[in-house]
Amino acid sequence: MKHPLSAITNRLVILVPYLWLLFFFLIPFFIVFKISLSTTAIAMPPYTPVLGMGDGISGLMSQISEFSFDNYLWLTQDALYFNAYVSSVIIAGISTFLALLVGYPIAYGMARAPATIRPTLLMLVILPFWTSFLIRVYAWIGILKPEGLLNQLLLATGVIDQPLVILNTHSAIFIGIVYSYLPFMILPLYSALEKMDYSLIEAAQDLGCPPASAFWKITFPLSLPGVIAGCLLVFIPAVGEFVIPDLLGGSQTLMIGKTLWNEFFANRDWPVSSAVAVILLLLLVVPIMFFQQAQARAQEQGR
Repeated sequence: MKHPLSAITNRLVILVPYLWLLFFFLIPFFIVFKISLSTTAIAMPPYTPVLGMGDGISGLMSQISEFSFDNYLWLTQDALYFNAYVSSVIIAGISTFLALLVGYPIAYGMARAPATIRPTLLMLVILPFWTSFLIRVYAWIGILKPEGLLNQLLLATGVIDQPLVILNTHSAIFIGIVYSYLPFMILPLYSALEKMDYSLIEAAQDLGCPPASAFWKITFPLSLPGVIAGCLLVFIPAVGEFVIPDLLGGSQTLMIGKTLWNEFFANRDWPVSSAVAVILLLLLVVPIMFFQQAQARAQEQGR
């Protein structure tokens, strides 16, 4: 029989992640959603507050009846926001695919490396996090600009005759996102590949299976949990990225993060920007929830 104190401790441990989600996700989301239902005003803050408890329950009910969804309707009428969502998803999707192409061989090499040097390799992957994210992005400006290090190296080696225009293009954004979020792709892949039983590969080779076929039939399917986790960890923050497209992509880059910044700080339209943020969150969270449910059902059917 379990000790009562042990049962209480177990419940408290389980309660911690729910409290974390409550205070750092649900409550901030409710505040943003509440602002999205308000109207713009010349005041501080620049919107008409809704759902205030100052007038009691009756006043709260009257405020609920006066909710305005005009901000969400406005998003459907202005093509800027739709184009920003689409552009963000496309850029994040391409960046995630490139990060997977780069990160998978690195993670595979780390998983197959001798056990004595794996901690060192892990430290090298995590090492960029010891430097400020903003400083690392600024460093890429010095590398990619026309008179930067990359063009100087290519010109000195005779690979090109004139400097390449990379900065303020989508290519610079892809480079910045892949570089910044590559550890988030490598670490889940490494975790999945390290646990794999490589005797299966040896058995396949003994049976005459070519190395490429063995990879696609055994290694890659067994590493799919790491692939999915890494893609989600890269794609979700890349969709709402602001710093990288602003510094490396230039003023003409259209992404939802820059649109949010402009609405909040340039236009000071907090209700519309809050509606943009709510829609972005739903676009990211709802498909992931359906995917997790489908994956759970597939695992239950597999049993």
